Amino acid sequence: MNQPLYQILGRHKSEALPERKPSWLKVRAPGGANYLQLRQLMRELDLHSVCEEARCPNVGECWEHGTATFMILGDVCTRNCAYCAVKHGRPPTYDVAEPARVAEAIERMNLRHAVITSVDRDDLPDFGAHIFAETIRQIHARLPGCSVEVLVPDFQGSEPSIRMVLDAGPEIYNHNTETVPRLYKRCRPGGRYERVLKIFRMAKEIAPHIPTKTGIILGMGETIEEVKQTMSELREVDVDILTLGQYLRPSSSHIALDRYVKPEEFRDLYETGMAMGFRHVESGPLVRSSYHAWEQVQSAGVA
Repeated sequence: MNQPLYQILGRHKSEALPERKPSWLKVRAPGGANYLQLRQLMRELDLHSVCEEARCPNVGECWEHGTATFMILGDVCTRNCAYCAVKHGRPPTYDVAEPARVAEAIERMNLRHAVITSVDRDDLPDFGAHIFAETIRQIHARLPGCSVEVLVPDFQGSEPSIRMVLDAGPEIYNHNTETVPRLYKRCRPGGRYERVLKIFRMAKEIAPHIPTKTGIILGMGETIEEVKQTMSELREVDVDILTLGQYLRPSSSHIALDRYVKPEEFRDLYETGMAMGFRHVESGPLVRSSYHAWEQVQSAGVA
């Protein structure tokens, strides 16, 4: 554990990251017809998407295919994770009409699978769980054939909040692990790794029929061995779906990028994860939690 990280990763101390992103991280700039139409719809209904707020590199591809991850409860987060581009501060009062507008957007897009996420709302008594639950119900009421995936914050481990969301009947319950335990204090100071494992145990006890999902981003200083150990511990609490992707530094004020993980390493992690028993593993440099979400649902046998 005391071995310097650059030695663990097989690099010389003076070896710098390349100035340009590797070819496997290059994507086309967004701007297709469907992308522009969806952007207009989001503005028209005064909705936020994590695609834009978190500066996802796949926004052009996903929006062009008519899929988006809706971010409810505003665009200001009560936490300040070192890797995240979403704004941090004191959020305004949430909009009780937001679930209906999200459901309207999804109906107008005629989606088969919708992903709903949010900022952390540690300022609210239920941490925002009621709005999640109401959004799920509104989507199912307007578009019964649309499956709903929720990417929820940790709700500070609150059992009533977790139960409230699960009782609304999402098709997938997703909470991101983000990184390995050793880096939590540095990268995710408001979170607790032990709490993540507790959340998944609790979710399976409350609703064993609802698949659980999590994601890890690589390149913040973890080792591959630590990633595999974390994957193993997530399988021990019966997580069904796993995503693994490359960390990209949003700005100079965020945690430094440690390294670019090669595609073949992501392939190895995919094979490791499938051997561990995950129902589906999405592993690659451009993968984010909601990337190819519909394909993940089909592969995992949810839809």
